[in-house]
Amino acid sequence: MLARLYAKWMYAWETALTTRDMNRVERPLEWGFESLADVGGVELAARVERGEISGLEAMIALNERIVAQPQSFYGYQTPTDFRIEEHFPALYPTNVRPETLEQEREWKRRAEVGELRKEPFLRFTSPVGTPYPENDTVNARWYEVKQGIGDRGVEDGEYRSNGNGNGNGNSNGGGRRPRQAMIVMPQWNADAFSHNVLCEMFNRFGISCLRLSKPYHDVRRPAELERSDYAVSANVGRTIAACRQAVVDIRSCVDWLESQGYDQIGVLGTSLGSAYGFIAAAMDPRLRVCAFNHASTQFGDVVWTGQSTRHVKAAFEHAGLTQDETRAMFAGVSPMSFMEQYAVTGAARWEGDKARRTLVVYAPYDLTFVVKYSREVLKNFDQHGMDYVAKVLPCGHYTTGETPYKFLDGWYLGSFIWGAFRRLRA
Repeated sequence: MLARLYAKWMYAWETALTTRDMNRVERPLEWGFESLADVGGVELAARVERGEISGLEAMIALNERIVAQPQSFYGYQTPTDFRIEEHFPALYPTNVRPETLEQEREWKRRAEVGELRKEPFLRFTSPVGTPYPENDTVNARWYEVKQGIGDRGVEDGEYRSNGNGNGNGNSNGGGRRPRQAMIVMPQWNADAFSHNVLCEMFNRFGISCLRLSKPYHDVRRPAELERSDYAVSANVGRTIAACRQAVVDIRSCVDWLESQGYDQIGVLGTSLGSAYGFIAAAMDPRLRVCAFNHASTQFGDVVWTGQSTRHVKAAFEHAGLTQDETRAMFAGVSPMSFMEQYAVTGAARWEGDKARRTLVVYAPYDLTFVVKYSREVLKNFDQHGMDYVAKVLPCGHYTTGETPYKFLDGWYLGSFIWGAFRRLRA
């Protein structure tokens, strides 16, 4: 009886949180082949125009190409314009609720009167280009471990930094302590402050952090948008290209961290960020610690069944598409398509190396990442013999950000990442 009452209350709360923003826009279905021109999009669009195949058939064929050759699709050239810039923090909200807009005005005021200090941001040109210049400049707030701040309970010496990212670590035994860093990607439509507290917490463990802005988010969001709609929308090709760009941006951040002397690197993604982080790790064996805060197998199933994407589903339904078709036309950006690659890149690479360590956090009352799909992730991890930890939050997707659940989630993430990096150092 109490369990049923709790579930009813939680579903009602979750629904209230997912429906309070009134600026979700249903846009008509667009295939967006032009966003995937270099993988056959233009050729397939021409065949559709000539009536040889349907738009759906062409998009499914394109996804089959991506799944067959993922390293090609998610491959890239390392950027050459990495730089650290100093900027005032800004909120970049994605809703128009009065309290949020007031918060944004207050941050702007504080910057104008000198109550804020500028913070460091890693900036570079994304190897994946789009029609939006602001989106193509990657932005990642840089939380560097400062001199004298190390991991609590460290037995192998204290981290030393010279303040410019090129520090040395000396252990009590004369060896160098491995330098460790996390790349953090928040949820879809996150503002620019989301997950910053996690980065500060990881700093206390001696772990530097790049809090990476996803494509079309905060400072990368085109001026025409209130929300980060271009990351996930009824424009199928653009949505797939956004995932490609996010994966490549993560891998580019790994390149920069390595150039700064970081030896052990991980990624944390929440919701949409977890899909991006999973595919990046499946392509890149350098990511050795992975935390997926809400996870699912099929991108299309999340779009079709999730409350957060009901406006996208409506566009697909109005175009006559089914859930199975939606799943197929997003196969190229679905974690399920790359389970084998994730297992391969996560295996020990040499004698004495350790397998990748993975955390999956999921919630049984989730109305955005429906719980049966999260459990499919764990089932696949078991089938591939992966080293992972699963944690369950007694809430839903949006309620994860509410008290008291946000503290429990923070404990799961923080304790796992601290332990996983400590294990790597051993």
